[in-house]
Amino acid sequence: MITIKKNKSGPGLKRAIKELCGVDLSVCFQCKKCSSGCAVAKLTKTRPSEVMRRLHLGAGAELLESDLIWTCASCGTCSARCPMGIDVAAVMDALRQLAIAKGVPAPAGNVPLFNRAFLKTVEKFGRTYELGMVAAYKLGTGKLMADTEKFPTMLKKGKLALLPPRGADTKTVKRIFAKTKGGKA
Repeated sequence: MITIKKNKSGPGLKRAIKELCGVDLSVCFQCKKCSSGCAVAKLTKTRPSEVMRRLHLGAGAELLESDLIWTCASCGTCSARCPMGIDVAAVMDALRQLAIAKGVPAPAGNVPLFNRAFLKTVEKFGRTYELGMVAAYKLGTGKLMADTEKFPTMLKKGKLALLPPRGADTKTVKRIFAKTKGGKA
């Protein structure tokens, strides 16, 4: 059962999402394919289809505190499965942006730290550099030696590269980051 608090913001949140990512939420007919394909849905209290429905019904700022928007891996499976072509992952990204802009407290855990570490390596190298990302994440958590026994196996299987990637169009990526931060492209 979906409950919307009485202090809902009306169409404000829905309108803000439309402005941020261009998604028309009104075409969602609640087939729940986004939730059935979601890789993190079992780890959260809220499913993607519930977020979509609550937005459709005029949910307010309480939705910005949803655990799903911070746990979402932005893998795009929900968007690919949607028969109406709704970019559900973009909606989750927009909700995260709005939560940050409104100063909603970060959730318990290290998901925001992981996101920052990931994006920093993409911004610097043009694509993700796993070893650099893991190092930044470990420094942020203070748990430098956790999971180190997995390192040799991952290195042997080619899952981690010792050196950063080359060949990416770093100028274009840096321009994209500058534009999203409000800078000039």
